[in-house]
Amino acid sequence: MPTKDVLLVGLGAVGTIYAYILQSSKLARVTVVARSNYDVVNTKGINIRSKKYGTHESWKPYRLVSSVAEAVDRPYSYVVLTTKAIPEVIKTSQILEPLLSSPYSERHPQPTYVLLQNGLGVERDLYHSVKALDQGEPKIISTVVWIATNLVEKNVVDHNHFDRVTIGMYRHGDHLTTTNSPEEDAILTDLRTMLETGGSEVVVATEIQRKKFAKTFWNIAFSSFSTLTGSSPTAMFRPPPKEGQSYSPYVAPQTAPNTIPVLRAILQEMIALGDFELHDLSACLTFFLGRALGYPDNEDGLPSSLVDTTISRTAELHRDPAHTTLPSMLLDAQNGLPIEVEVILGEVVRMAKELRVDVPRIETLYALLAIIQNQTLGGFRQPKL
Repeated sequence: MPTKDVLLVGLGAVGTIYAYILQSSKLARVTVVARSNYDVVNTKGINIRSKKYGTHESWKPYRLVSSVAEAVDRPYSYVVLTTKAIPEVIKTSQILEPLLSSPYSERHPQPTYVLLQNGLGVERDLYHSVKALDQGEPKIISTVVWIATNLVEKNVVDHNHFDRVTIGMYRHGDHLTTTNSPEEDAILTDLRTMLETGGSEVVVATEIQRKKFAKTFWNIAFSSFSTLTGSSPTAMFRPPPKEGQSYSPYVAPQTAPNTIPVLRAILQEMIALGDFELHDLSACLTFFLGRALGYPDNEDGLPSSLVDTTISRTAELHRDPAHTTLPSMLLDAQNGLPIEVEVILGEVVRMAKELRVDVPRIETLYALLAIIQNQTLGGFRQPKL
């Protein structure tokens, strides 16, 4: 398999690990756009502390640049975007503008874009921008990323023992096709080979939007709760301290009995466990958002069991006192950075309103997080010291 040029935009925690994975495959020449941390990484490299990939001091990719404009001196097979999707701050088409305008778009064919981003609807803006170039149907791979990694300093990344990515082709306006074309298979197999050779775990989906919808479950409940309370999910599940014990985060005996039912109710606004004959359709969100989208009630679609498995798996992980990784939304809020409120909660609320479905708990979370977002964007929230 020939070595291919890959552009990765965003050298944060996720970007660093996937830049390392791609470069380790020896199947990719990785050019990385480091924006806010370019100077320190260019001078000192980046320190990777991974339980899976080991410790790598002063690591650098094949090529490091400070902007997308600086990177458009060559064609790329893939452009991987690992920045947070925050369209109210900057749209994807603005971030990638040098690739989407002349002379680059006239000199080189458009690459396959890979969006390693949370949230729903993150592909639309890029799709329309590429489509407007009249170079054929845009090639966009959307993903679901499961990884515990934090940027603890501008050039220091902590990563645990796990990373997994589900990849699938974005089909604009189509979430029901569940068979990849030969061209789609070839693109996905090529990317999968690079990532797996570099050490990552990869799953290929024939329909990616239902997988992204399922991933949004976790963020809707746990990222929101963590950000609003300033506590990791460990504070929801860790057993209370025994007499004479003290630890942080503190967990009171009544925390789980009071919190878990609310979490479950929030998730039940994302998936209906009840009878479709319910007269109160507000309790039946998935009848509209999941089932009406055509997602079947099975593991390939949107299983009704997802409510309980999401809670139980999170509880199992966060009962471990050694688990210290924080949700990225909480970290961003603590650091005075914009959060992914629109593509996670806002998108679900807008879908529900369009279908005239009441989702009062999710709307409440959205409203509260929107206040945090607005205060951040207005410059009134300072980083936590």
